[in-house]
Amino acid sequence: MSILQKIEEIEAEMAKTQKNKATANHLGGLKAKLAKLRRELIAPPKSGGGGGEGFEVTKTGDARVGLVGFPSVGKSTLLTKLTGTTSEVAAYEFTTLTCIPGVIHYKGAKIQLLDLPGIIEGAKDGKGRGRQVIAVARSCNLILLCLDAAKPAVHKRLIEHEMEGFGIRLNKRPPDVTFTRKDRGGITFSASVQTSLDVEQVKAVCGEYRIHNAAFHVRRECTIDEIIDVIEGNRVYLPCIYVVNKVDAISMEELELYDRLPHYVPISSNLDWNLDGLLEAMWNELNLLRVYTKPRGLFPDFDQPVILRNDKRHSTVEAFCNKLHKAIIHDLKHALVWGRSTKFNPQKVGKDHQLCDEDVLQLVKR
Repeated sequence: MSILQKIEEIEAEMAKTQKNKATANHLGGLKAKLAKLRRELIAPPKSGGGGGEGFEVTKTGDARVGLVGFPSVGKSTLLTKLTGTTSEVAAYEFTTLTCIPGVIHYKGAKIQLLDLPGIIEGAKDGKGRGRQVIAVARSCNLILLCLDAAKPAVHKRLIEHEMEGFGIRLNKRPPDVTFTRKDRGGITFSASVQTSLDVEQVKAVCGEYRIHNAAFHVRRECTIDEIIDVIEGNRVYLPCIYVVNKVDAISMEELELYDRLPHYVPISSNLDWNLDGLLEAMWNELNLLRVYTKPRGLFPDFDQPVILRNDKRHSTVEAFCNKLHKAIIHDLKHALVWGRSTKFNPQKVGKDHQLCDEDVLQLVKR
């Protein structure tokens, strides 16, 4: 029996099983089996030899954004309008057959935009080379999920289902669960908050993974699916913007229905409608910050900022130095900073100082 047939059997059994407290352990075990089979399905072949043409391109710039969607929703036109890169456009489906990269220059940042081939239903099972397409999407910092405003809104849920089957979680936070393997003691489960999970459900899942000794601690309400994600350990959590294209083809009443959709941006790539709004939404979701350099005795360079990720780990003076060259931090005496991150201007700071957007920084060597 093939892997796909096993997956179909488990999905059919889950569909006919009633969901209640008595069947929770059984359903948890089935979900764990399903996750293991999907991992085998999407894993690259181990045998040697040529694997065919791949879609991966070299990662460049400060961030990477992927255009994902069904065929003929306007991804190639959007790439051309945003980057100036020519991507073949035609009136038939599957015009784009490989990954087309382009670069967006916005607020001093270089953002790599990838036009990926259209995916079809069943892509998570390898149909239509969907395995390679979604594998490239895993390496992105942001997903632009392109939808055709004139087509059924159910396409959004279909694409999300394909992405989830490949271990990509869109607009979700990683589960706040600590998972520790042990040598003895069996399966222990504890929670800092009230949760619907219990140790028997977790034991049923662990039994499928042949984990007999482990400790789980939950700090936020989560489901058994998230426990499986923690055990698998290969899930990717990405921000996503739902780009509703071709809004010029629908009425205002239909457009108002899309307002209920979170993280959505309406555009018309043919008529250049709201492309600046899309760029601003991309900038906000990528969560980047700009730091300007100031040589000693000279004016700051406001033309070419250094782009950093806006989190505690990647927005320090040390991260700034490493972005320029990893040897700089060893010669750093202190830094002078002007901007919102300081109490007065300029302020002498150390390597652990957290920078803010549009700060000006001067490095002082030993």
